[in-house]
Amino acid sequence: MNGWGSKGQMHRVLFGAFALGAGVILAAALNAGLVGWPGVAGAVVLGAGIFAAVYNVEVLRPLRRHRLSANLVGALIESIDSAPEGRVITDGDGHYLYGNKAYNEFSGTLSGTPPTPLQMPWGSPVEEEKIQRLAHSVMHGLSSDDEVFLRSGVGGGRWLIVSVHPVAGIDRCAIWYLTDVTDQHEIQEMARQEDALRQDYLDNAPVGFYSVDGKGTFAFVNTTFARWLGYSPFELMNGTMTLNEVLENDTVTEGDDEQSGDGVRFARAVFKGRGGSTIPAELFETVVKDDKAFGDYTRTIVRNLKIAGVTTDATSSDRERFGHYVQNAPIGIAHVNKEGSVIEANGAFREMLGLSASAGDGQGAPENFFDCLPDTDRERVLGLVESVMSGNPSAGLPLEIRFLGEAERAAQLFLSPMEGALALQAGVIVYLNETTGRKNLELQFAQSQKMQAVGQLAGGIAHDFNNLLTAILGFCDLLLLRHQAGDSSFADIMQVKQNANRASNLVRQLLAFSRQQTLRPKVLVLTDLLAELSNLLRRLIGEKIKLEMVHGRNLGIVKADQGQIEQVIINLAVNARDAMPDGGTLTISTDNISRTQSAEVGESTMPKGEYVLVEVTDTGCGIPQGELEKIFEPFFTTKEVGEGTGLGLSTVYGIIQQTGGYVVASSELGQGAKFQIYLPRHKPQAQEADDSQAATVVSDAPQDLTGKGCILLVEDEDPVRAFASRALRNKGYTVLEAINGGAALDIVTGYEGDIDLLISDVVMPTMDGPTLMKRAREHRVGLKCVMISGYAEDEFRQQMADQEFVFLPKPFSLKQLAGTVKEIIERPAIIP
Repeated sequence: MNGWGSKGQMHRVLFGAFALGAGVILAAALNAGLVGWPGVAGAVVLGAGIFAAVYNVEVLRPLRRHRLSANLVGALIESIDSAPEGRVITDGDGHYLYGNKAYNEFSGTLSGTPPTPLQMPWGSPVEEEKIQRLAHSVMHGLSSDDEVFLRSGVGGGRWLIVSVHPVAGIDRCAIWYLTDVTDQHEIQEMARQEDALRQDYLDNAPVGFYSVDGKGTFAFVNTTFARWLGYSPFELMNGTMTLNEVLENDTVTEGDDEQSGDGVRFARAVFKGRGGSTIPAELFETVVKDDKAFGDYTRTIVRNLKIAGVTTDATSSDRERFGHYVQNAPIGIAHVNKEGSVIEANGAFREMLGLSASAGDGQGAPENFFDCLPDTDRERVLGLVESVMSGNPSAGLPLEIRFLGEAERAAQLFLSPMEGALALQAGVIVYLNETTGRKNLELQFAQSQKMQAVGQLAGGIAHDFNNLLTAILGFCDLLLLRHQAGDSSFADIMQVKQNANRASNLVRQLLAFSRQQTLRPKVLVLTDLLAELSNLLRRLIGEKIKLEMVHGRNLGIVKADQGQIEQVIINLAVNARDAMPDGGTLTISTDNISRTQSAEVGESTMPKGEYVLVEVTDTGCGIPQGELEKIFEPFFTTKEVGEGTGLGLSTVYGIIQQTGGYVVASSELGQGAKFQIYLPRHKPQAQEADDSQAATVVSDAPQDLTGKGCILLVEDEDPVRAFASRALRNKGYTVLEAINGGAALDIVTGYEGDIDLLISDVVMPTMDGPTLMKRAREHRVGLKCVMISGYAEDEFRQQMADQEFVFLPKPFSLKQLAGTVKEIIERPAIIP
């Protein structure tokens, strides 16, 4: 194929044009120290001209000649920008050429040129050495990857898989991929710790353990057994030591009822340790024959009779031996026959399954192990028991099971055959390693991920919906200018506007749940707030329900959004009303919580500190325990279909979390419910300095909304842009429209007249609002700006800490838009 038919050629020319322009601009930067900023400006213009020329010759002409879609090129670039992993391109000297948004987040870059992978703050010199090795590999044309720890960036403390590849056809250029694997790393670390703990149990058990192969060579010994003999485990397992070398006279005294073949046997032996010491012992051994992976081998437990105070000629009952081995083990161990009856069991096994204290003690009737399992697990365990007893030891591999009971518990199940001299009855040895805590942790981790994903989804939906509502409300306002009260269409337009306002309240609930609404915190005295709210609450709950207010003495102050805290109290009161259809009492009380009292609540619920408590208690029907854990989930409701959105309590949770507080729910069925809200106590001496650049929204618009001036309106949503531009023109303003940041920047640099105000959406393709504002002010110093968005202001405020602007949240009305514009234009000019 010719010309631009080759993707590789297209990429090479694009990168060549980019590199040429970048080189000239770099030369200009170097020259700045000699010729000053006029030289820089000239060099930048020259560099931009060269880039434009190369781009026209090597990109636009071939595109026109071969009629390739510019949308296709845009799609290719967009595919890199939208990739979930970080991607960055560096040249042969390691300089930054291009990186996507994900890479900028990993590097913690909010503005300016991000650092290259070689410059990022890795966790240690070892991590930096890994990155150096990757860079060295790609310089020699090789692809490579490694796992490294990133010390900072968005979220901080992340594990990444970093891979680097040479760019085909472009000499010494490299593309780096950064993929976040923190969650997998944490799960692997958790499993490693559990394996280490299990290994510690075996190595340091109060009994010895060893395994020998068919030739008698030690394949494994635990630390306890090696210590008794005066060796290290490595010395015994070096491949040369055999069992006979540590046995006195190479003899083992068999039990009276020895089981031949693959069974279990009991025996006595005398081991000789290093230095001539002797250790009388009892052996409990299983022989595994013809294992495909390991061949023949044994599993042998050793009881040191010298430590136990038992002479070599003494006899002990089978029950005493079993008790010494396993009674105090941290895992559940039991002898179970083929019908499931528990013949013998240790304390951990009985506690795990909720068996009586006499279960497995040989005195009362045995309890049944299978009856403690749900139906699905029971069938699987029955099949495994039959397989193990029929001589298939591999069937005893770990199996995840659960137990019946009020609290759901889980464990890993291991089985081994129980026959021969020690067996009171034929059956199996059941080993249970409880995994309830780990399973709960995994479920909590999965739940937190689900809640985070739903929150992000809710925030995205709310943003898009706010754009639609802005257009609906705006065009309603335009229609009302032509259809005054008394017009036949006036009532219909008002119905549309009122329903749009109701939808706007639902969007605020979504934003509260996702913790993305803009809060306007101020110092509040909750006693005064609740007193003002009490009349409204009494109307809401009705005459059947008695409202009681109990205020704490010397109540501390809090810093929160008054409207949002009122919304929390109202939501809880409405829920309490619905739980008391026949009447009852709703009690709202407040109190101070000290650090000691907060510690009693528990570190897992909230950190220690000083809080102000708001407690909402009702005497209603209560909440079942099975539903109590789900009540803060979005769209979960116990009400009938059509009677609730399921967003009330999730909104409460989102508002309190975003405020920095905590909410705890407790209830008993038929005994009512209690919601405890802990808000951090505000200390006046620790108040933050007032932010002189804090964004404000004009609430009381002036009566005369007309004005003069030139406004640049940047909005990628066509309906919102159409409404806003029409509304502002009707008020007397000259409006320049742009569909995105790039087009707006062209107007800023090319328009010959004055631009009095920039109104820009925050989230736009190719160039966002904050970036546009900064770059526009480079060309028009002191340009006044209004940022509009359906997202919360906090989402981007940190990026613009050094910029002055006014924030107007969507949806906004014609009056709010015109009032904000007039107030900002009439303000004194910004002096940089």
